[in-house]
Amino acid sequence: MSASLRTQLQEALNQARRDRDRLRVSVLSTTLSEVRNREIELGREATEEEVQAVLARAQKQRRETAEQMTSAGRPELGEKETQEAAILAEFLPEPLEESEVRARVRESIQEGVTEMGPLMGRLMPLIRGRFDGKEANRIVREELARDG
Repeated sequence: MSASLRTQLQEALNQARRDRDRLRVSVLSTTLSEVRNREIELGREATEEEVQAVLARAQKQRRETAEQMTSAGRPELGEKETQEAAILAEFLPEPLEESEVRARVRESIQEGVTEMGPLMGRLMPLIRGRFDGKEANRIVREELARDG
């Protein structure tokens, strides 16, 4: 990847403005604002991983909101949130499959890591932004119970 993630977001925002794509402009400008806010919190420029974390968090929030809206009988609002999550997904690495995460957990257990904390500590840097942490926690618990 030649251009930084932040640069890609800015270029996509500029293109969306030229295309007059309101939804895309809204999502990308909001996301860039969230990145700037994170940088203010940090007191420095965000790293690629930190920008990716902001994107992943924003995407997750939109997916959860979409589910809430749909279950509350507002499918049109849920669809809008789903579209926004899809826009953000374009800038994130491919998500991992549960089987891939499970294989990494088994690998760590075979290497002698048999406690929840150290196992999660080893797993999270590998999957951050590509797999949900709660689901990873569930998988780790299942594998530890199966092994122990």
